[in-house]
Amino acid sequence: MTPLQFTDDAIAVSVVVPARDAAPTLDRALRALEAQELDRAFEVIVVDDGSRDGTAEIARRHPELVRLVRHEDSQGPGAARNRGVQEARGLVLAFTDADCFPTREWLVRGLEALAEADLVQGRVEPDPTARRTPFDRTLSVDSDRGVYQTANLFVRRETFDAVGGFRDWVLEQRPDRRWSQDTRRARAMRTPIGEDTDFAWRARRLSAVVAFSSEAVVYHAVVPGTVSDAIADRWHWARDMSGLTRLVPELRHTAYYRRVFFNQVSARFDLALAGLAIAMLTREAGWTVAGMPYIRHLRVVSSQWGRAEAITYILGAPLLDAVTMAGLLTGSLTWRSLVL
Repeated sequence: MTPLQFTDDAIAVSVVVPARDAAPTLDRALRALEAQELDRAFEVIVVDDGSRDGTAEIARRHPELVRLVRHEDSQGPGAARNRGVQEARGLVLAFTDADCFPTREWLVRGLEALAEADLVQGRVEPDPTARRTPFDRTLSVDSDRGVYQTANLFVRRETFDAVGGFRDWVLEQRPDRRWSQDTRRARAMRTPIGEDTDFAWRARRLSAVVAFSSEAVVYHAVVPGTVSDAIADRWHWARDMSGLTRLVPELRHTAYYRRVFFNQVSARFDLALAGLAIAMLTREAGWTVAGMPYIRHLRVVSSQWGRAEAITYILGAPLLDAVTMAGLLTGSLTWRSLVL
């Protein structure tokens, strides 16, 4: 592998931050980037992807750090990142999001990992200062299971060019898709999923060396919400997960449970529902024992909350998992790829 070679006057890293309706979190993200301890020159490119709030104004408050690029109308997260890369001058490309807050050593540790790789997925943790609630929204990445997140991703420029950039594949293949408003995050429109995972696997198929760095850490915002917010989120991504699986069938071996189920929770819920249905049809109550693994799951997860929040979770989680199942089944039919 070719070593990374930086000249003294060159920009080592270009950090690309797509941002759409990101006013609540962008300033904190940029302040975290200003605090980076990297002893080499780096730049930050914020791509305002059709925001209707104060995202651009916030980016302009950091003129010594940020170069701002604007799309008048949203073109999708993949297109926004590609635009940022077009403007980038760094040998290395680092991607994070406007609702993420890198630690001070993020760039240092990412470059260390990239010395022996072409693409590095970094660790993502929920904001440790935020209060957690049963149906909040955040992100956690603690290992490489084949599902890649541009909340924390490093890639060599030559690898990016060889892959050809990101593809917003849902927008390409489903141009008629109508996108709902993301009320939880005050966004006018939800974003398509999976462009980051698709990108990384196309790199892997070109023999790119991929690594995971547990030391390059980014914290992700924790956005509170109700079970209704969580249901809207689940429906949004569940109906396109089968499409991502068609693009990246390797996920069945690296990420999914027994190659068909999205995870163990979805498998336990499906088993519980099947047992209940058979019990009702046969009038044999013994079939309901199939629901025990799912009930144990509810008990374990709810134990982390206080009494009121635990009750809220136990009542809301089955509804949330039912919507997830419906979304996965709908997607399986739409994309012709079975994921349960």
